[in-house]
Amino acid sequence: MKTILRLLALAALLGATFLGGYIARGVRTGTGGATPAARRVLYYVDPMHPEYRSDAPGVAPDCGMPLEPVYAGDPPAGRGTVTGGAPETAIRISAERQQAIGVAFSPVVSGAGTRTIRAVGRVAPDETRIGHVHTRIDGWIERVLVDFTGDVVRQGEPMLTIYSPEMLASQQELLLAARAREVMKGNPLGPAGHGDSLFEAAKRRLQLWDLGDEQIAQVLRTGQPIPSVTVAAPMSGVVTERKAFPNQRVTPDSDLYTITDLTHVWILADVFESDAAAIAIGGRARVSFPNASAPGLVGRVNYIQPRVDPATRTLQVRLDAPNPGMRMKPDMFANVEFDVATEAQLTVPAEAVLDSGERQTVFVDRGNGYLEPREVVAGERVGDRIAVRRGLAAGERVVSSGTFLIDSETRLKGTRRD
Repeated sequence: MKTILRLLALAALLGATFLGGYIARGVRTGTGGATPAARRVLYYVDPMHPEYRSDAPGVAPDCGMPLEPVYAGDPPAGRGTVTGGAPETAIRISAERQQAIGVAFSPVVSGAGTRTIRAVGRVAPDETRIGHVHTRIDGWIERVLVDFTGDVVRQGEPMLTIYSPEMLASQQELLLAARAREVMKGNPLGPAGHGDSLFEAAKRRLQLWDLGDEQIAQVLRTGQPIPSVTVAAPMSGVVTERKAFPNQRVTPDSDLYTITDLTHVWILADVFESDAAAIAIGGRARVSFPNASAPGLVGRVNYIQPRVDPATRTLQVRLDAPNPGMRMKPDMFANVEFDVATEAQLTVPAEAVLDSGERQTVFVDRGNGYLEPREVVAGERVGDRIAVRRGLAAGERVVSSGTFLIDSETRLKGTRRD
């Protein structure tokens, strides 16, 4: 009997001990069950470059950031139920994390803007500022005073001298007419008006042959004809062609020199026919030179060629531009940019669009730290912004800085399937 009592007491003592340990363990773990098993780490990844994996913790070899663990059995971080109607692909990045990687947001803006049409052009002489040197008499060139192409001449500067028998005979006729006029003035019975008529006719002939008033006065003062007539430059500019040589016979048909005024030039830009409709006469364009041999300038469109080049499918747009110091030379190449107005469209900062070649993606702010990767159709670039044809609405906010880092986050967390 005593043995049975001792066994019962021992069983009661063991039961109390087991129950006390169970209660104590439940209080320590906060539950009445067993301690959950430890989470198993599959591998470690670089948060900046998710393709890098390591079996052990440490730091990334390229950027030095601590590696982050990826656990077995866990859903992709940041995924789950999102308020506000955001899709399942949206990820959540805390405000601290956004600040660390430099995330900034910009609104989607709707409105008219400008776009830039770029073209290649070349410098050409202003055809309204080109002159030719001719003589109005027959004769032979005695001296050539401007003897090479590229020489700079000023208006009225002597260029060559010509011996002309016709000019010599006409000067002698002027001297005879002058003497006859004096004789008739002293004869009261002679017709004085007839002598004046002969003198004026002889003088007028010399003027039509480009003999200057000073040279005519010299002939009358000295009583001797001028054997060689000097041909002067009709305008200032650069000699771009020379056909005058000593002892050469010349006629009024002879083109002796070509003079080009390069203080103003044309810039001929080749614009594709698809862009030509947006350019209007009177518009401005920026001109720059690839080799920086001439300063950049702003020119004005003064003519658009009415026909398309069948080989290049371009139209020539002509700009008029000043040329101080004649730094721009004919046939120099130039880059021409036309700023033209565009219709109303949605635009975002250029940095907001992540272009992989096959698709364009932006990250839309859905609030509470959630960012949605959204595929869009991008249009033309307008300055530092890009037009978006489809995929966004006016007023939405997109990530404009830190786009590549956000893309790395989405790839790490499994929300991108490119």
